[in-house]
Amino acid sequence: MTVDTPYDIMIVGAGIFGVSTAYHLSLQSPHLSILLLDRSPAPPSPAASTDLNKIIRADYSNPLYMTLGFEAIDAWKSLPSFQAAGVHHPSGWICMDEKDSDSAIRIRQNFHRAGRDDCVVDMTKEEVRQAWGGLLQQTDYSPFATYYFNPSAGWADAGQALQILTQEAVQRGVRFETGEARRITRDDGCGGALGVKTADGTVYTANKIVLATGAWTSQLMSSIEDELDLPDADRVERQITAAGVCVSHFQLSPAEQERYAQLPVFVYGEQGEVIPPTADGILKFTSASSFTNTIRTASGHEISVPVADQLQVPQKLQEAHMREIRPRLPELLEHGRRQPEWYRLCWDAISPSQHPLITPHPDPRLANLYLAVGGSFHSYKFLPTIGRYVVNVLQGVSNGPEKDAAWAWKTIQPAEKGVHEKLIPTTEFRDLI
Repeated sequence: MTVDTPYDIMIVGAGIFGVSTAYHLSLQSPHLSILLLDRSPAPPSPAASTDLNKIIRADYSNPLYMTLGFEAIDAWKSLPSFQAAGVHHPSGWICMDEKDSDSAIRIRQNFHRAGRDDCVVDMTKEEVRQAWGGLLQQTDYSPFATYYFNPSAGWADAGQALQILTQEAVQRGVRFETGEARRITRDDGCGGALGVKTADGTVYTANKIVLATGAWTSQLMSSIEDELDLPDADRVERQITAAGVCVSHFQLSPAEQERYAQLPVFVYGEQGEVIPPTADGILKFTSASSFTNTIRTASGHEISVPVADQLQVPQKLQEAHMREIRPRLPELLEHGRRQPEWYRLCWDAISPSQHPLITPHPDPRLANLYLAVGGSFHSYKFLPTIGRYVVNVLQGVSNGPEKDAAWAWKTIQPAEKGVHEKLIPTTEFRDLI
């Protein structure tokens, strides 16, 4: 079945890029017919954006993302619906800098150039040990040289905030439909008009289509890339890769929750973070060791896709994850004897430089297809703001030379340090089973 009337704009994927785009379109262009399509009701599942909590910060070694980070923090603080729901928690963060890393030096330089020296409160190791009720007394400090606290950082109730912004977009006229996008369609009898076919056979068409499909982008694009006989170099897999990381969740007792609520976001160097407990007493540990799940399509092309079940984590990966997180809070984890209540495989699309891809597709046969993908495990914080820049791209308006270059389709990948280099995947998921 084909939906008769095409929409002005269809957004596929209701994660942070898709919802933020729908929200800003509803603000700027309320006369347009806008469809937001996702496989499940808001907030979407499974998705990197649907989570207990995510970090909100401006600590970047790249000045562009530091600026965007502060812009996002202002929005988290000022958006009335976020204020009313209390989804933003300005807990600050403590960052430990590895002995062989210059990232903290570059972050400090960016803050200084921006006149934000207030974001760096240097601490000694002993001061860190004694702070926050001594929660970090038993932490392993051996990999680190310096430490700083940033009071401007914090975290957000991720799934709840995403749902709030989705509801605001719908209240402003955006139509939300549930359906699993399976392929991009192209009707040559209508000038190559594009549509999206869902698992139940429904075809939605639009004058412009935005793929905000994250780690599922290669899978969705594969059939149309085959149809157009695109060479490997021109396929979206060369721009972004579906990558996964393991995260774990511990249920705290009421006494533990009260104690660990003192903790800021705890950044264990380039190895991962601990996010303060939620209202339900869930303490989450993240990892920076990512992996891919590469498959070969029927046409012989290799693409990366998420595994189907995000809650089934192989024993070998569980053990590796526990080794990684044990040094952070060994007392709480009973030196490895305590196990998480559950693990999760969190999948996102990652680019080599961790820049997102916010661009029209370069092939003229896909002229009305746009991409807003590549969160690279750090873009959730831009939920209230990133859609404004996607809307500019849809309208053919420049976001400025720096952003345009950073977010464009790459013919040559930039030889630059990414915002979190250690998150680039180096392992195949099958090797962890």
